[in-house]
Amino acid sequence: MPARGSKSKLSPDEAAAWQGLLRLNARILRELDADLVRSHGLAASSYDVMIQLALAPRRRLRMTELAEEVLMSPSGLTRVVDQLEREGLVERERRGDDARSFDAVLTPEGRKRLKSANEAHLARVRELFLDRLSDAQLEQLVDIWSAVGPELTGSAAHHRP
Repeated sequence: MPARGSKSKLSPDEAAAWQGLLRLNARILRELDADLVRSHGLAASSYDVMIQLALAPRRRLRMTELAEEVLMSPSGLTRVVDQLEREGLVERERRGDDARSFDAVLTPEGRKRLKSANEAHLARVRELFLDRLSDAQLEQLVDIWSAVGPELTGSAAHHRP
């Protein structure tokens, strides 16, 4: 079993695990973002917004809920939705139950663009990450993410005792 560090210093294994997570995350996200921009004219943040809307009932979410789903500040989300709206991929509609709030709604053009981008994006996710893992490693990662942040992954139900 690897040694643990102290309050002021990580062990070599802890440092390697933490640095690996940070570096891999940065590298993969940078590559995926560049791929999406190059192939479909979508930044990764725009793609994430569109995916969350596509998964939502009636392809719509209250702006505050959408910000939580994509882990963005409300102002950051507003900038992304403004751009998507200019491109005709998302619309904002005033909520019937609260005239002060808006829903972001994926448009038919947004669904079309997302469908086009999704297959290529998922192929790159597989190439850069998933296909490099064995089934056992993939299961270990699910368990790790469930232990560390189930609220971020939605994988709490998948956690194996």
